[in-house]
Order: sequence, then C-alpha cells, then structure tokens
Amino acid sequence: MKKLYFIRKIFHFFSLESELENQDSVYEEIKKGIIFKGTNLWILIFAIIVASVGLNMNSTAVIIGAMLISPLMGPINGMGYSIATYDFDLFRKSIKNFSFAILVSLIASTAYFALSPVSTAHSELLARTSPTIYDVLIALFGGLAGIVAISSKQKGNVIPGVAIATALMPPLCTAGYGLATGQFNFFFGALYLFTINTIFIAIASVWISQLLKFPIRSIVEEGKKKKINRTITLVITIVLLPSIFFGYKLVKQEEFSQKAQKYVSNVSLFEGNYLLKHNIDIKKSKITLVYGGSALSEKQKKAIIQKSNDFNFKDAVIQIEQGLTFSNLDDSNLELYKLKEQIVNLNTTINKKNVEIESFLNQQKFGQILLNEIKTIYPQIQGCSYSESLVFHDSSSVPLKSSVIILSVKSNIRASDKIKIKNWFSQRLKSEEVKIFYE
Repeated sequence: MKKLYFIRKIFHFFSLESELENQDSVYEEIKKGIIFKGTNLWILIFAIIVASVGLNMNSTAVIIGAMLISPLMGPINGMGYSIATYDFDLFRKSIKNFSFAILVSLIASTAYFALSPVSTAHSELLARTSPTIYDVLIALFGGLAGIVAISSKQKGNVIPGVAIATALMPPLCTAGYGLATGQFNFFFGALYLFTINTIFIAIASVWISQLLKFPIRSIVEEGKKKKINRTITLVITIVLLPSIFFGYKLVKQEEFSQKAQKYVSNVSLFEGNYLLKHNIDIKKSKITLVYGGSALSEKQKKAIIQKSNDFNFKDAVIQIEQGLTFSNLDDSNLELYKLKEQIVNLNTTINKKNVEIESFLNQQKFGQILLNEIKTIYPQIQGCSYSESLVFHDSSSVPLKSSVIILSVKSNIRASDKIKIKNWFSQRLKSEEVKIFYE
C-alpha cells in the first residue's frame, strides 16, 4: 500500500489536470493564432527583416530578438491540434495561412538579401544549412513545451522560449539568402531544417492534444483515423531518416576534427622543419600541412604521414607542401630564419621543462592526499612528506625507483602497526620499493 501511495504521489507531481485551461479557451487561442493578416502579418514581415539583418551581421542577439517577435508558431500548433481533434476545417485554414506566411517570409528575406551589399555567408547562416537529428530533438521537445504551455493556465514565458529554441525564422531567412544569391544548396538545406522544425512541432502538438483528450470536433470513421495515423508515421519517417544520416555525419566530422587537431599539434615540429600553416577540411577528410625549413625529402614526408596512424585516422588524405626553405633565402634572411628556429626550439624546451616542474609540484602535493587517507586509519599520524628517488647499487648499473615517505607522528607507533602501514603504502602506490621514515 505504501508503494502504491508513493507512486500516486509521484504521478500527482507530473499531472497537468489541475492547471489545464478551459478546452474552449484553448481552441479559441489556437484558432486566433493561425490568422495572418493585419497586425500578425506586419509583425511577421518585420521579424523576417530583423532576422535577415541578424544573419547578415552574424549577430546572435539580433536573431534571438527576431525569433521572440515571430508569430510563426500559431499555425503550426493549429495544424497539430486540428489533426488530433480531426477538425479538418481548422487544418485547412492552418495550412493555408502557414503557406501564405512562408511565401511572405521568403519574399521579404529574398528582397532584403538581394538589396544588401554584404553577401558573405557567416557562421549563423551556415549553421542553418545542415540539419541533423539534434534539430529533430530540439523541435520535438520545444513543440511539446509550447503546446503544454498553451494548454495551461500558467503560460509564463514558455512560448517566447520555444520560439527561440525551435528557431523557425532563421532557416526561412537563410532560404531567402539562397534564392537571392543563387546558392540553392543554402535554399534546400535551410528549407529542410524549416520542414523538420515545422513537422515535429506539429507532431508534438498532436501528441499532447491527444494525451490531454481535447474533444473531437467532427465525426470521423475509424478507417479515416487509421489513414491519418499512417500518413503521420510516413511523414515522420521521410523527414527523420535524412536527419539521422546528417547527424551521424556531424558526429564523425567532429571526431575527425578532434583527431586532426591532435595530429597537427604532434607534427608541428619535425626534424628541423616547423609547420607554417595547416588546413583541416572536415567534409573531405583532408589535412594540408605547409612546412618551412630545410627541404623535406620524400622519406620525411612519408614519416609525417605515417604518424597519422597513431591517431587512428581512416581514409584521411594528408597533403604535405613545402613553404619557405633555406635555399630560397639570402644570407641576411637566413640568419633571421635560423634565429626563429632557435626560438622555436627554446620554446619547445621550455614547455618540456614546465611539464617536468608541474609534475614535480604535483608529486609534492601528493603527500597531502596520502596524509588525508592514512589519517582515517591512524589518527596519530600528523604529517606526510612524499617524494620519488632513484636508489643506486654497486651490484647493478640500473637504478631502482623508490618512493620515500616521511611521517610525522604525535605518539609512538607499534612495530606491528608499522608493518601494516608499510603494506598499506605498498598497495596504495602499487610498488614494493617504499621506504618509510618516522619523526
């Protein structure tokens, strides 16, 4: 009985029933949100222009502002709600108004980018051309949040947040940029992202509307219901599969980028040659390395390429190019070049020494860690000093590495306890070569 009560208590926390808006009020709000004329239409045009300027300037803040004032969520929620309640008249109106909104948005954004003197595709534009499975998840859960908020008396600031998260405006503006500049890869990529957002926000609306049991507003045969559900499943599959593929590619590209950066760092200095510049082409899995110094032989180039095997590259193309060489320099430039090479070597040496110093400092601090651990077993131990040392014997040319520990104690420790402490340190340090001194 207690378990049942506990489960009911948990379900009570997740229940939406006590906060649900009147169903007729929800219907009226959704119905009002699908209309694009007068105020809504002008707000849409202004929001599109603001978002286009933001993309043109590569300003995230401006783009977010445009998404906040965008009224595009209305007809999408209308489509989802109308499918769930089998209100085909509302569905037709939602589709009609949504299509009109898309057309107006494309015209406004295309006109802006056609007139704008800046035509460079910045990162904010490029981010809207390659949708992935992550965009599906954002749209789905953003849509779920949006329809739950519409259905609730406590709407709060969820709707603006959903508008930002699901990002309906920027893809439309990017599609307009593609049309204005004749770059149809931008147009189709952005339009696909917009389609993903639209469909999965609508699907979220369908699910929540059915879950909250909004009343069916027309008489529908069972066969027609099945047909609608099959159509929804087909649409989800068609939209979802390419995004999964793009998501997989994105993960692989990110993996390649990380490995490539490590590889480039590893071969930045090679047998008197240092890397002047490099280029990592993620999409083509290609790395271009440009070296300066003495002319690289074919054997050296192969050795640099072979180093990529240490980073588990598969099907990566590594191209090595020769930049500045000693043979291209006169005497004065040659001295300057040698001086630069010495500076590079000095920096490398300094970095190695810094690593050694840091390792030594960490070793000193390790005594504090050991003290905290051993004190729980033997409270009479008050201090611990730890260091590593090499022990030389005349019988062997190879020194033994030994851990030296000095323990400060406030009272005598028995011989049997000293044996236990020695065993504890041997286990802790995974070494039999441990020397312990007491003071």
